[in-house]
Amino acid sequence: MSQHDTGAEVGGFFAGVLIGGLVGAAVALLMAPQSGEETRKQLTKTSEDLRDRAQDMLEDARERAEATIADSRRRAEHIMEEARVKAEAMTEDARMRMEKLSEDARKSRNKVETAVSDVAKSLSE
Repeated sequence: MSQHDTGAEVGGFFAGVLIGGLVGAAVALLMAPQSGEETRKQLTKTSEDLRDRAQDMLEDARERAEATIADSRRRAEHIMEEARVKAEAMTEDARMRMEKLSEDARKSRNKVETAVSDVAKSLSE
């Protein structure tokens, strides 16, 4: 199994292991020459063993799923933090550009006003 298996694939695998184990155990017990009481005891023990193994597999799968979820959450938080930092930098850059454009426009307006004033003075003389 790879790390990219889906939950359904992992669940299917574990179901196959469990079913295969049950069928194999049942066939082995039914084919073995022993008394009914011994067979029942062996079936009970085998079913308990299989149940314990299934519980162990389920717990292992649950732990891996929880670890994957925690890792995904950490990655998402990291990506969100990077995006926030970049957005703040872009906002600051835009603010500084607007201030520069505003200052340039003010200077240009002052130059035009001075030029108009100079032209008005020269015409009135």
